[in-house]
Amino acid sequence: MKSLIQIMLAIVITCGLLSFVASKLEAAGSAGGKDTLVVYNWGEYIDPDLIDQFEEETGISVIYETYDSNEAMLTKIRQGGTSYDVVVPSEYTIETMIKEDLLIEIDHSKLPNLKNIDPYFLDLPFDPKNKYSIPYFWGTVGVVYNPNEVPKHITFDSWGDLWDPVLKNKVFLVDGAREVIGMGLNSLGYSLNSRDEDELRVALEKLKQLNGNVKAVIGDEITPLMINNEATVAVTFSGQAADMMFENEELNYAVPQEGSNLWFDNMVIPKTSKNVKAAHQFINFMLDAEVAAQNTDYVGYAIPNKAAWELLDEEVVNDERFYPPEESRKNLEVYENLGLELLGKYNEYFLEFKMSLK
Repeated sequence: MKSLIQIMLAIVITCGLLSFVASKLEAAGSAGGKDTLVVYNWGEYIDPDLIDQFEEETGISVIYETYDSNEAMLTKIRQGGTSYDVVVPSEYTIETMIKEDLLIEIDHSKLPNLKNIDPYFLDLPFDPKNKYSIPYFWGTVGVVYNPNEVPKHITFDSWGDLWDPVLKNKVFLVDGAREVIGMGLNSLGYSLNSRDEDELRVALEKLKQLNGNVKAVIGDEITPLMINNEATVAVTFSGQAADMMFENEELNYAVPQEGSNLWFDNMVIPKTSKNVKAAHQFINFMLDAEVAAQNTDYVGYAIPNKAAWELLDEEVVNDERFYPPEESRKNLEVYENLGLELLGKYNEYFLEFKMSLK
């Protein structure tokens, strides 16, 4: 009898423990609430001190998670397993999220610091009137290189310089289908948003001719490798280039004249948000001039916050490599939402290109 009672007691305790664990797992899977803000952002894309400052000023605890691609982020938002309050997608992904009804309209009346944003970066085609998104960072895709390690005729005013035989095994490429296929398209005078399969195939064949020059196709590790002169040239984002150049003064950055990508990353609030009020507080906090200036000093990317420009070193905001004037942006294109089928084709061709590398 005693043994039976002990068994029943053990069962009750076990069930209780399982219920407790299940409730904790459920809470973790749906993080968020009135005293918590869940932010989902790119890696190395905010000054951690600013998160601490926001928590101190508001009493709101921040849970901060990162992703490495728009596609990975979008998949997780669609699944809805975690209730993110603020996410920072790129323009073409924002367009997709709007079409799929994944976002909450932003209440501009709760963002007094929105006045700090340069009007150039507002009311863009991917989100008219900024109903769903607020500018965070912007930049370009280009070429960072060591002028001391290449002949003088190679300046990367043209994408064609990447194919020069003197760059054998000296080129890093960022691991992104839109960036690499776009580079191939631009090198031929085509739009990086091409929907023409013949143009895509020609661009792929052109990229395959880079075979001997490409040392690796890599992600964030491209930054320390270039800083340490592990390669001579890298096709990458302007902010990464700025980080490299800060640590290695021999490096330079150029955007080829045939054209390239002009990108925008904006803050949005997913419909699964459990703390819309805090999400607005956080967005407004990041729009503060001093906060934005500190953030760009840490991250290295260009900010659309005009009020913050006055707080930055003049040599930073006057550097046309990273803050290209409006006139020179005419040859740059914003990524368009190509749709799942065509985006799949870009990814397919990019994989074929990577598999062709020796």
